Amino acid sequence: MTDTPMTDTAGPTAHRATPPTAVRTPVAAPADTTATTASATALPAQPPGPAPLASPAADLRPLMSAFPSGVSVVTALDENAVPRGMTCSSLASVALDPAVLVVCLRAGGPTSDAVLGSGRFTLNLLHEDARDVSDLFASQRADRFERVVWRLPLGASGPHLTEAALATADCTVVRAVPFGDHTAVFGHVTRVAHTDTAAPLLYGRRRYARWSAAAAAPEPRRTEGEPRVRP
Repeated sequence: MTDTPMTDTAGPTAHRATPPTAVRTPVAAPADTTATTASATALPAQPPGPAPLASPAADLRPLMSAFPSGVSVVTALDENAVPRGMTCSSLASVALDPAVLVVCLRAGGPTSDAVLGSGRFTLNLLHEDARDVSDLFASQRADRFERVVWRLPLGASGPHLTEAALATADCTVVRAVPFGDHTAVFGHVTRVAHTDTAAPLLYGRRRYARWSAAAAAPEPRRTEGEPRVRP
């Protein structure tokens, strides 16, 4: 989570996704003839690394703790088919078509290494009764997958936390951008599963909240003629 330590660790077959990248090079025309050349087809170049920041860094944690969000666990299989996972609330949708989301993972941890090594991951959005699972995957415990119910459906990108998640998204990594102590991982969503019978877990101000309680609160009073704001 934003202000909860996001640490890592440890099950069934690994999935590798490292598609080769083909780049065509234009063929030069003979010097003394008029010829057409095929235009090159290349993948977009990765953006240059970030320039050093000149001003002193501000502490971002108070700001982000005031931005409540849902809670997820990112899971993947490492090169030895060992399940890895970590709690993460730093995520966002990037585009609907194609369906792409981004998660920010602590660089150099077992989960981040498994995601980048396999090229795949699963996003597990936790329901409001799964606070203990959030705490577990934010801890240093090496036996976290031994303490939860999970499965690896056919074609899954990573373990599905079947009893703790109200929705899952299987993703293929399309880009990873390192920045400071985290890496922004962009995932193409290949499959989504969800249930409408559970409510999401919320986190902000260093504490959890239940969506059902927040949704039950009365709407704010409006003055006469004030337009209703909808999300």
